[in-house]
Amino acid sequence: MRRKGKRNPESKTKTLIGFEFEKPISELELKITELRDLSARERLDLSSEIASLEEKLDQKRKEIYAHLTPWQRIQIARHIDRPYTLDYINMLMDDFKELHGDRRFADDPAIVAGLGLFEGRKVMVIGHQKGRNVKERTFRRFGMPNPEGYRKAIRLMKLAERFGVPIITFVDTPGAFPGVGAEERGQAEAIASNLEEMSLLKVPVIVVVIGEGGSGGALGIGVGNRVLILEYAYYSVISPEGCAAILWKDGAEAPRAANALKLTGKDLVKFGVVDDIVPEPLGGAHNDYELMCKNLRDALKKALNRFEGMSEDEIADDRYNRFRKLGVVVNGV
Repeated sequence: MRRKGKRNPESKTKTLIGFEFEKPISELELKITELRDLSARERLDLSSEIASLEEKLDQKRKEIYAHLTPWQRIQIARHIDRPYTLDYINMLMDDFKELHGDRRFADDPAIVAGLGLFEGRKVMVIGHQKGRNVKERTFRRFGMPNPEGYRKAIRLMKLAERFGVPIITFVDTPGAFPGVGAEERGQAEAIASNLEEMSLLKVPVIVVVIGEGGSGGALGIGVGNRVLILEYAYYSVISPEGCAAILWKDGAEAPRAANALKLTGKDLVKFGVVDDIVPEPLGGAHNDYELMCKNLRDALKKALNRFEGMSEDEIADDRYNRFRKLGVVVNGV
């Protein structure tokens, strides 16, 4: 069954964990709250003053979110209340059945996968899952998969291919898990193998970057016929902090690195790395789960319908040609 609701019921309100650049918004919200309390307490008619402040609040919110820097967008992409893979599965999919294990070593809770119905159509859904509280995040390793997570993912993709089932992946990870055990069990090989195997799949693969799209950890389930990105999500070869530490030996230079990496949706569409940007509610997906899911549902339907009537070879060729176009350099005369 789909779970409906505007936001995660266990989350705090956004203003309690807001961003520095949202201070003007928070200040106006506080003034409106104070006026409403005063109106109720003193039985005063302050409706015109409240309406004026609400109009100012709306304008200020639009102004701020129309001019976000790449670093500010990254902060939104990492918001703790942002919908994660399981939230989208619960609200977009019917009859979801989670499947476990890579049949080699173990199950990896950092990647959630299973079969479900999307708008009456059977799909295989695979995505990173971060977790919200300390216990969940430790269990899920902040959405950073081990090799067995990627091997589980490709096992289920091959299963979907066998039965002609389209695949939807939700990307939301700072990167693959960098632990010693992960390296000992072949982290790089697992990701590389997924890149090869995904490129050859005979069913449509729709990739959605819903939050963080970090390095090979994201690309390990990111080789799709269509790659979508949410408005405030990012997709990058490295995190801004990692880039800053390498180039300037100072993680505090992350905002500078974010500008240089060209990791926002507009830049990625321009370079052909992603195909479409999925609009988010004003202020980010965490402000209105229902609207975010509506926008994403429409985008997924459009992406899947594009492959109706295409043969298996045409679908595989479409994906291959899409990625072959990336990084093409034309030398001027």
